[in-house]
Amino acid sequence: MQGKDAGGDEYKVADTRGRFTQAVKGGRSLNDVSWAAGRVVLSNKRLVFVGNDGKRTIPLSKVDGLGGRYDTNQSVQRVSNYVSLRIGEDVYLVAAEDHEEFRTDLYSAFLDRQVVFACHPAVAGGVVQDTSWEKARLKVEADGISVAQQSGGFVRLELDDIGTIEESERTVFDEKRQIIEAEHTDDEGTSVRTYLSGEPWHVAVMKSFLEQGQSKNEGSIDLSESEREVLMALYSGVSSFEVPNFLGMDVDRVEETFERLVELEVLEEVRLRREVSLKPRGRNIASEAMNEQ
Repeated sequence: MQGKDAGGDEYKVADTRGRFTQAVKGGRSLNDVSWAAGRVVLSNKRLVFVGNDGKRTIPLSKVDGLGGRYDTNQSVQRVSNYVSLRIGEDVYLVAAEDHEEFRTDLYSAFLDRQVVFACHPAVAGGVVQDTSWEKARLKVEADGISVAQQSGGFVRLELDDIGTIEESERTVFDEKRQIIEAEHTDDEGTSVRTYLSGEPWHVAVMKSFLEQGQSKNEGSIDLSESEREVLMALYSGVSSFEVPNFLGMDVDRVEETFERLVELEVLEEVRLRREVSLKPRGRNIASEAMNEQ
């Protein structure tokens, strides 16, 4: 993430108690890792650990990656929740008193007010759209990222609604860049893909944050061929009421399929009597099934 903008005023994001340690030094995992307790201060420019042995400052501009566990020994393994920060060949771990709140604060420190590039919707209902890239600003919250586009548009990427996150390379403003392709739904419930790009560290942090949602919504469920056909029909935009005629299936059989898929948390019931909509896991499975066709 080298190259993070160092301009602008510094402001405090979080000030809490916690534990911290170094897990990797010079590319080698440390076996004698032990946690130090103290104060953890986070601003939009730096992270500071204050303990009995003094103070350590980590400029955010030096951080190359976030997330991922580094269970180098039992002392680290016993801590269920911590955040890892990779700086070159070194890795530091932070276990704050309120892990969820601190993790959100950390992503906020990196991404809030940052100018990135957005293309929305890049794909809608499986159809590529003729949508241009534009500048946008980010706002991180515990349950997702808000993207305010320069044109006045507003996109909300909720973690619970993320189906898939993919990284690819595309041309953005006449320049080849790494981008994130985030699959989610719009206000009408249609499956859409929003493309996001920016500096390399922008992409790394946005991907790390949004993957928290993807990991909860991954597919990998054994389904019958007819169940997969129902999901693909819904994913293609066929309404739940039209599925029997569209697939040539008996109404009662379709309703039984809906009930099973609701139990598997692949569909959610919108109204009683055969109206359902795809959940992120269902969109993920349907997309994979269509790619196999």
